Amino acid sequence: MKSVIALAALTAFVSATSSASAIRADDAIVPVAIYRGPAACDDCPEALARAITRVSPRYRVTFVGPNERQDISYAGLRRFRIYVQPGGGQDIAAALAQLGPQRVQAIRRFVMDGGNYLGLCMGAYLADRSNIGLIDDQLDSEVRRPGSSAADEDDTAVPVRWGGQVQTLYYQDGPFFPAHADGRGFRQLAAYRNGDVAAAHYRAGSGSVVLSGPHPEADASWFADADLPRTMMPAGAPIKTLLDQFAL
Repeated sequence: MKSVIALAALTAFVSATSSASAIRADDAIVPVAIYRGPAACDDCPEALARAITRVSPRYRVTFVGPNERQDISYAGLRRFRIYVQPGGGQDIAAALAQLGPQRVQAIRRFVMDGGNYLGLCMGAYLADRSNIGLIDDQLDSEVRRPGSSAADEDDTAVPVRWGGQVQTLYYQDGPFFPAHADGRGFRQLAAYRNGDVAAAHYRAGSGSVVLSGPHPEADASWFADADLPRTMMPAGAPIKTLLDQFAL
């Protein structure tokens, strides 16, 4: 009889422990929305999804946009912890128009109310004060800056001090970020060879904004398409440096 009672108690304990573990596992999941649509370049959303999910299985990616099962709205974005705006072409005004005022308003409200925004290259430009308005700065290209490794707008790889070491990251006419010493939550995360800020963190309302000029999500196919040697690819998972800035 005691054995039966003990077995029942053990079963109940295991069941309760398993349930608690499941709850903790569910709490650890980070839902991520990645824009996919005309304002993004070919394979940029997909490359981001691959790179982010390689960092950890806790990141669960959903594509959102005008041709996806879920479009961008404030109510929809509230289901996610991070909204990601990928790279695009070189026409910032066209990308903003393709997003449209309703999506822009939804993204801005999501971040100001405590959401997290990750913007890469075009996605970083779109965050500035003339576009979505998540940061106060007007962003400009790193191309042809004094001492810059980017001599023109062609796709290339540039040396960047990233994650505590110098690595070469894929680059497509991305911005640099003015440094700040005031209280807007600015943190430098990476630097180009000339010292210009290559990636940065900001506060926007109750939310966080992390922006990068280079493409840490670029995989071997990007380097091959640009005739860049595979040896120039960065080590590890460089996008982790950006994801780690969010308090999740």
